[in-house]
Amino acid sequence: MIDEFNRYYIKIRTILKIDAKTICGELTTALGADADIQLLQNGRNIGRKSSNATWISENEPPRTIVRRNGSEPKTLFCLFFKSNGPVFIHKVDEGKTIDHNYYIENCLKPVVNEIRKQEKSSRTKCIRLLHDNGRPHIHRDVIDYLTEEGIEIILHPPYSPDLAPCDFWLNDYIKINLADQENEESLARPFFWNFVNNIPEKEFKKTFDKLLERMKLCINNNGDYFEHLIK
Repeated sequence: MIDEFNRYYIKIRTILKIDAKTICGELTTALGADADIQLLQNGRNIGRKSSNATWISENEPPRTIVRRNGSEPKTLFCLFFKSNGPVFIHKVDEGKTIDHNYYIENCLKPVVNEIRKQEKSSRTKCIRLLHDNGRPHIHRDVIDYLTEEGIEIILHPPYSPDLAPCDFWLNDYIKINLADQENEESLARPFFWNFVNNIPEKEFKKTFDKLLERMKLCINNNGDYFEHLIK
């Protein structure tokens, strides 16, 4: 019971941004100097954010906390997938801004060609595309290109990550399952392609089933927040 109380107390005080030394002193005063709080007596608080607070033993080195430099270039990927797996993966050129022209030439056209190759047909009718309301996606040239190709655009409500498969599934799936890499460049190697291509087909199918379920809940709930209704 005491251990449970200690954990709860530490959690609350850490959320309140109380430093580790102060917390240790408070518990020592409350429980006595001979109390079994060796871990606390040798605790050190790493970083300023409460989410970075951690307790370590006497001989344990501080845990490494990686923080991205705000001006550091990011490795960006565009991933298009269907209910049975990935269709096309594009690594965005370093330092490149994705405008509507880049999106058409480097993403949409290769996707259309890949679909034709997979379907063994020049037809792209009955293909529906879901992407969010980013500026390149809603540009008139993008809409015109997709219309010319016979691809139907699925309308996406603004500010609705709960209806975007990349937000409610893929990003978290990659974070959880992608092994640590030495640096961002390692993600640009075939490793990332192999990882995505090896995601089980059932995961993609399950995600599209969840999307349909979420759409129905959104409609039935008159567009209000619905994630608390998901079983």
